[in-house]
Amino acid sequence: MSITELHPEQGDMYEQMRAQALLAEAQAEEIRVRTEAERTRARAEAEAIRIQAEADAEKQRIANVRAAMKLEADQVAHARKLAELEAAKAKAEVEAAKTREEAEAQAQSQVERAEEERRTEAMWKWAARSIYAVGLVIAAPVQFLAFWDPHRPFMVAAPALLEGLALGLAFGAAWAVAHRRDVLPYRIGIMVGALIAAGINLWHGLNDPSIGLNAGVIGAIASLGGPCVLMAYEHGIAQRRDGILSWRERRDEQKAAERAATEAAAKATEKKVAEEARAAEKLEAQQRAEAEQQRKDTDRQQRHPEVWEIAEALRSARGAEHVTEQVWADAWYRVTGSKTVGVTPEIEARSRAALARMKAAVDGSLEGTDAQFESQIAPRPVKDSEASDGRRFNGGTPPRRTPGDTVPYSPLARAAQSAAAKKTGTAQPRA
Repeated sequence: MSITELHPEQGDMYEQMRAQALLAEAQAEEIRVRTEAERTRARAEAEAIRIQAEADAEKQRIANVRAAMKLEADQVAHARKLAELEAAKAKAEVEAAKTREEAEAQAQSQVERAEEERRTEAMWKWAARSIYAVGLVIAAPVQFLAFWDPHRPFMVAAPALLEGLALGLAFGAAWAVAHRRDVLPYRIGIMVGALIAAGINLWHGLNDPSIGLNAGVIGAIASLGGPCVLMAYEHGIAQRRDGILSWRERRDEQKAAERAATEAAAKATEKKVAEEARAAEKLEAQQRAEAEQQRKDTDRQQRHPEVWEIAEALRSARGAEHVTEQVWADAWYRVTGSKTVGVTPEIEARSRAALARMKAAVDGSLEGTDAQFESQIAPRPVKDSEASDGRRFNGGTPPRRTPGDTVPYSPLARAAQSAAAKKTGTAQPRA
């Protein structure tokens, strides 16, 4: 006979104590499991924090390295830019100094050239006049001797007439040059007068023993040389004032013109070659475009005859040369109802079905997920069919429940139960 049969009150107390012991043991086990779970979670959180910290540290290290590399690259680029600017500045200064020196040298050369022109012109001017004066001094006495006649003293003025004729016409030629008049008549008159004077000197030198051949020849040369030299001086002055180029200047201009013509011909040839190359490229591109358009038209006509028929109608109505991409897109939309060329209703239906299957596969719960909160619930003990149900000695009234008599679920278990209840549509567990 057991103790509960001998002493029912003590048996009930024993059962209560045993139940309390089992409850305390279950609570202790639950506390142990919870503590172990919290420790595990704390260790996992600490490990996650450590890993995250290491990852953040590594990320920060990489960011610092990248920032340092970028800063170094920026510094190198800045230094290179400063070096380039300094080099460009130095080069500009050197070029400016060179240009300034060239301009100064050119200006100095022009000044020196102008000064040399003035000096040589003055020398040429006085040399021509001096030659004319010396020739007049030589030729005049010969003519005075030739024309001297005691019975006709007025003939002594003949040399002044002959030599003065050339001198007067030379002054007239200088006036014509200064006033931009025709100087040729004056030069003809100078040569006629000089030739007459030279002929008279040479004639008297040959026929008059008192004058002699030498004096006649020298007198003829003097009568011709002085006016010729003076006429040459006036001719040069006239050409300079009229802007007539010299033979050297004309030669330089001819060479420059030939060089410019050669360069222009080379540029024209290069331009022609470039234009021919561009025309060939354009023709090749046009041929490729026509071949590609032919390929598209053939392929579309064979694979999509219904759409091609509408596209041809739209092309003809719009007056287009061929079926463009816009015409084809409009025809595709008119036939299939899809604004995306190449997509038909069948393709759209299969695509949507595949998307629905993928969404269902992603949103579905994985097998065994309920174990996350079922492990927090202690298994119910299997009672003997003959064992007391706890209500035998209290009139069949169930024991009254009070707050705190049941160990609450952990937060993780409650969250998992809530998610499972939402999926299955059952009631959510109470805390």
